[in-house]
Amino acid sequence: MVILLKVLLVENTSWQSKDLAQALFLSPTEISFSLKRCQYARLLDGQSRNVSRRTFFEFLFYGLPVTFPTQPGEQVRGMPTAHSAAPLSQQVVAGQLYVWPDAESDSWGCAIEPLYPRVLQAAKADARLYELLALADALRVGRPRERKLAGDLLKAFIMPANV
Repeated sequence: MVILLKVLLVENTSWQSKDLAQALFLSPTEISFSLKRCQYARLLDGQSRNVSRRTFFEFLFYGLPVTFPTQPGEQVRGMPTAHSAAPLSQQVVAGQLYVWPDAESDSWGCAIEPLYPRVLQAAKADARLYELLALADALRVGRPRERKLAGDLLKAFIMPANV
């Protein structure tokens, strides 16, 4: 899912798998294997290397909470995610913060397991990807209101009116 979000962010450029690997702190082999799985699942067109936008959005909204479930854990220092990070933090007032565990961050909240171990590095390197990953986490752990807000923002990004 992270790879497809990054592909959408760079889709108007001539990207290569090695570029994705470097940006996401993954190995080229992991990228290649993941892209092949996405093609098999019909989330990515193998010829054009375009993301199947509607299918991808529906998978994120309905499938992500089931295939990558998580429950808020103990209080830790970390990087805000879900409704605790932008853009939802501007719309949702919540007493409890959700964070990805990170000793270098200043926030405290309930630990949320990231989609993969090096997601913090990728999010710190790309602010727009960070926002999209936080929205994805809101789908994973949010209540109905947060899920709806996150879904609306992700849908606007994935399926803009002019595409």
